[in-house]
Amino acid sequence: MRVPRTVKKLGRMKRPISPMMHGVLDYATVAATAAVPRLMGFPKQATMAADALAGGYGMLSSVTDYPLSARRVVPFKGHGLAEAAVGLALPFLPWALGFADNRAARNFFLGLTAVTFVVAAMTDWDADE
Repeated sequence: MRVPRTVKKLGRMKRPISPMMHGVLDYATVAATAAVPRLMGFPKQATMAADALAGGYGMLSSVTDYPLSARRVVPFKGHGLAEAAVGLALPFLPWALGFADNRAARNFFLGLTAVTFVVAAMTDWDADE
């Protein structure tokens, strides 16, 4: 049985986040990841993890091949793969680094995990921009 062409077209939703919007979200995430631990008084280990994440993420964003980068070195899809790898590690950091008992810090990292995967799922990785 063949699937009608209209059903095939409907089956693939257009992803609403363009490379430009993804860049905006990346830099906003960097700023939030750097600021929130200080604003909420996270423990030292959580603050250091967030600083490392913000620094690495900011560097990756600044060299990704999308409109808001300083230098286009890393392909946009490569950026996505790096985000996925970091996203897989994020939910384990509170326990691995010993701050899981701090509810705010733990939940921040779990929330960051969710945001990472939702943005990745909604990004048009094949867009030309």
